[in-house]
Amino acid sequence: MNGKIINVLKVKILIWLFLLYNYIMRGELCMLEGIQVLCHSSIRMKRDMTIYFDPFQINHDYNDADIILITHDHYDHYSEEDIDRVVKKDTIIVASMDLKEKLLNHGFQMEQIVLVEPNQNYQIKGIEVHTIPAYNTNKAFHKKEYGWVGYLIMLDGITYYIAGDTDITEENLQVRCDVAFVPVGGTYTMTYGEAASLVNQIHPKIAVPIHYGSIVGTKEDGKKLSELLDSDILCKVFIS
Repeated sequence: MNGKIINVLKVKILIWLFLLYNYIMRGELCMLEGIQVLCHSSIRMKRDMTIYFDPFQINHDYNDADIILITHDHYDHYSEEDIDRVVKKDTIIVASMDLKEKLLNHGFQMEQIVLVEPNQNYQIKGIEVHTIPAYNTNKAFHKKEYGWVGYLIMLDGITYYIAGDTDITEENLQVRCDVAFVPVGGTYTMTYGEAASLVNQIHPKIAVPIHYGSIVGTKEDGKKLSELLDSDILCKVFIS
């Protein structure tokens, strides 16, 4: 086989690999369709239903939430002002047990509230929700006994893990998901280095850094996470 034919084959192989890479990337990026990180740990997922996690510093009156999921009772995760900007008449709000009185006092009816505990499965408006314990292992801001959670949910056959305020734990090391939203800002949660260690071990297709760039951490932390991930894990940085 002469050199010219070999060169032609090399070009064809490179083109095929390029097209394959783009095909895979398009498929993975489709997993983020309709998803925004609005600020800090505030996530909006708009599919057939609109789902919010920890609405915070919302700058628009959306009032379109079918489900709101709250990870825990800290002001940057449970914000009544921001809940009011996304809630509508038939919204279901999902929260840890210790938020019951606050939710009732704020005007929610019991039939609108789903109170959750760690390591449990729930069906909420047809969405599968599993709660993962979220807690600190080397600091005291989020104690395990508080019963605070992250969420594992399935939408359109894709599994999303929203970690909440957590360190690396024996429970989240068992998580299997397609997309992982992980805190990277340190101080109250994992650092970007610790978050990279968790992501590389649970190995989702996509990692999304959250909980940085405003209250804690710097806006560089998301990029720093991406630099530490295994080469086959895509990192999508919303806050930069």
